[in-house]
Amino acid sequence: MKLLFKQRFFSWFDSYDIYNENGDTVFTVEGKLSWGHKLHILNCCGEHIATVKQVVLTFMPRFELYEGDRCIGSLQKKISFFKPHYEIDFNGWSVSGNFLEWDYNILDRAGRTIAVINKELFNFTDTYSIETANDADALYALMVTLAIDAEKCSRN
Repeated sequence: MKLLFKQRFFSWFDSYDIYNENGDTVFTVEGKLSWGHKLHILNCCGEHIATVKQVVLTFMPRFELYEGDRCIGSLQKKISFFKPHYEIDFNGWSVSGNFLEWDYNILDRAGRTIAVINKELFNFTDTYSIETANDADALYALMVTLAIDAEKCSRN
């Protein structure tokens, strides 16, 4: 499944529309007022299905991932020198990016690719494409992408 992740041009908080290859809205992401980033993910019917929430006052940036109201894991940035690396304590996944921090791969424990995240260039707002091998992993790959984007925004 391929998702296109595009930040809205005029928005006070982080706000995104997530489209499939056909241009249909699959998810909507709404930023909420809180300490750190708090992003609610809504399905195409407008029902809240997941949350990405930044944990504040940590040495390295960390985000908790919620499916509904249940915490399913977290994503934490790891110290690395040339390429960004994130550890996910959910499904045994890890994330590594390229030197410019535009492209990322989500890998399972065996090193197989779960999803590929690419930042699209030459757009007015942050735009990513997320390609997953398994449709069931699309929501989780989106949550990881949101956390990475929020961490990058916090640095800038």
